[in-house]
Amino acid sequence: MAEITILGSGGFGLALAILCHSMGHKVTVWSKFQQEIDEIRNTGELAVKLPGVKIPKEITLTTDISAVSGKDVVLVGVPSQFTRSVAQEAAPFMQPNSVVLNTSKGLEGGTYKRMSQVLEEEFPNNPIVVLTGPSHAEELARGIPTTVAVACKDVKYAEYIQDIFTSPTFRLYVNSDVAGCEIGGAMKNIIALAAGVSDGLGFGDNTKAALMTRGIHEITALGLAMGARVETFAGLTGIGDLIVTCTSMHSRNRRAGILIGQGVSPEEAVRQVGTVEGYHCCEVAYGLAKKLGVTMPITEELYRVLFEQDNADLSMSHLMGRPNRHECERYPMTEMLAECNPK
Repeated sequence: MAEITILGSGGFGLALAILCHSMGHKVTVWSKFQQEIDEIRNTGELAVKLPGVKIPKEITLTTDISAVSGKDVVLVGVPSQFTRSVAQEAAPFMQPNSVVLNTSKGLEGGTYKRMSQVLEEEFPNNPIVVLTGPSHAEELARGIPTTVAVACKDVKYAEYIQDIFTSPTFRLYVNSDVAGCEIGGAMKNIIALAAGVSDGLGFGDNTKAALMTRGIHEITALGLAMGARVETFAGLTGIGDLIVTCTSMHSRNRRAGILIGQGVSPEEAVRQVGTVEGYHCCEVAYGLAKKLGVTMPITEELYRVLFEQDNADLSMSHLMGRPNRHECERYPMTEMLAECNPK
């Protein structure tokens, strides 16, 4: 049995809490919001995040962040824009024997850092493991078979998480490419938001397939420029997470995109849907791509729709009207990476 504290009472954090409890682990869930704790205690569920899913009474609920102290695993599951501030709040109570498991997907504004890099700075004495992949909380919480990846610089800690989280309905694969796993998990939200816009505009399956396929191309290009491995993007945290987020109505990114495509302002769409990681990530990724010299046409067009009031229909025309290309042009930096990592 492991002792686990989950920072964040979002849908995915609660889904993992239910999973871990079912496996006999001792689970504590921390929330910044007392009203969420009260709702769970009073009704047995958090309807706004996981409607109809009962949360076992044996799971400890708290607003006291010192609950991270002495735990085997501290899971960070807050929206990416709050990851650093929550980590800073928890840091005084952390002990070096705790494994930090991150499930937040995004890039930090201003620094362009991945979430594991943020957590490494705030928890310098703790191993940082990343869990990411195609995993809607609504399905995971109901025991629907789900498969994800866990990544760490020191693979033994990823294997530790694999051992204690694996269940009959939750399968984890170990991956040592932390950068690739995080870039895939963060950037797919941007493409899913664009896919939702396409749906809202009334376009069809052909269009979505094109966005997804060219989307994984530009995700891979950015990932390679950041030192990731190309094969990671053909796996669970690349094309796997992209498929599930672009095609499901569980996806808040897709739902927000649909509203935008129907004419709702981006700000109002985010307000209606709630946490939309692709909205924040698009702004950061746009600046990062410019900094690294990576061409990301879908991200660039979505940025203009979200933050420069460009017309979404016109942006699709811009994508369709780009200069003719060969499909299998080499990814940026491939030759350089091959020279640095000869077989």
